[in-house]
Amino acid sequence: MQQTQTEVDRLADMAKAEGRLGLDTEFMPEGRYRPLLCLVQIVVGEHVEVLDPLTSTFNPAPLAAVLADPAIEIVLHAGRQDVAILRREWKTTFTNVFDTQVAAGFAGFSAQAGYNGLLHDVLRIRLPKTASFTRWDARPLTDEQIAYARGDVEHLMPLADNIQARLTERGRLDWAREECVAIAEATDERDPLEVWRRLPRVSGLDPRERAVAQAIAGWRERTAAAEDRPVGAVVRDPTVVELAKRQPSGRRDLAQIRGITPDVVRRRGDDLIAAIAAGKEAEPIQLEEGDRSPTEAVDGPTIALAESLVRSRAQEAGLAYELIAARADLSPIVVAARRNQPEPDVRTLRGWRRELVGEELLALLAGRYTLGVGHGGRVEIKPVG
Repeated sequence: MQQTQTEVDRLADMAKAEGRLGLDTEFMPEGRYRPLLCLVQIVVGEHVEVLDPLTSTFNPAPLAAVLADPAIEIVLHAGRQDVAILRREWKTTFTNVFDTQVAAGFAGFSAQAGYNGLLHDVLRIRLPKTASFTRWDARPLTDEQIAYARGDVEHLMPLADNIQARLTERGRLDWAREECVAIAEATDERDPLEVWRRLPRVSGLDPRERAVAQAIAGWRERTAAAEDRPVGAVVRDPTVVELAKRQPSGRRDLAQIRGITPDVVRRRGDDLIAAIAAGKEAEPIQLEEGDRSPTEAVDGPTIALAESLVRSRAQEAGLAYELIAARADLSPIVVAARRNQPEPDVRTLRGWRRELVGEELLALLAGRYTLGVGHGGRVEIKPVG
């Protein structure tokens, strides 16, 4: 399993000659701030190589250059986290990605299709998944683990070829490639000043409390990164929100907050109190209109109507609904239409999605179209009057 630099250089040269490389990784996220890269599986043509970054000392620069080369197609399945990890570990970028899970959604399969299920549906191949939840950071690896790792890329290229042929026949290949751009841009880097936005029920905080939540969450993020621990192991999300609400100014008050154990008070009490004080001194944070959750009683029925249109068009096009919209996309569209505001910058109103359903959706919300049930129980959209 140990690779020499010569072997890695040869693999990069093969990928350049082929113009294509298949990729997968195995990693361990548990107990760490960021996942630990344990294996990198690569296929070029029919040649499969399993690279072990934990036991080998090769320089990944030649392969990193391949991943960044727009002339070389990088094929993955559900590759968002693979891209993010390699971007960070190998100091590279991705420019020409084809993700078979994303592309499958344009070919009539589920947008969340697993690799094994997709292999069976497309190529009638079944792979054993016995080693999927094993300790990939333990050495030596077992024969079962190595076989499993190889299996994750051995059929990746024929799968991509089949899906691309289906998409070419339907005229959807460009749509799929457009969607894969987001995979190529994936990262696991987080801005400590922005992580507070993912806290639960954060929109219910007032402006001053949001500033405190931002300060606490930023401190927690930097602490977790420095100690290589999950952020929840420093302070859990609900506790951060409660701290932002109550804003204790001393250790005694801090100890009364649910989730703040005596150990947390002892080890982190001063830092937490300092973060709270900094947040109280910071500029209050006003939510932008797009960050506010729409009132369900007001916008819920209209969002459901919009969803009906999108689902109907997705079904007609043979696309997975999830590729086109989610409630998080439809809500700001509905709110903006109700308030006569400019279009929000959401994916449903961009690119191929706008062509497929976005324009109709805007017309429906503007009252220029109606939605009804037509022949055979199918949803129909018709001009008003």
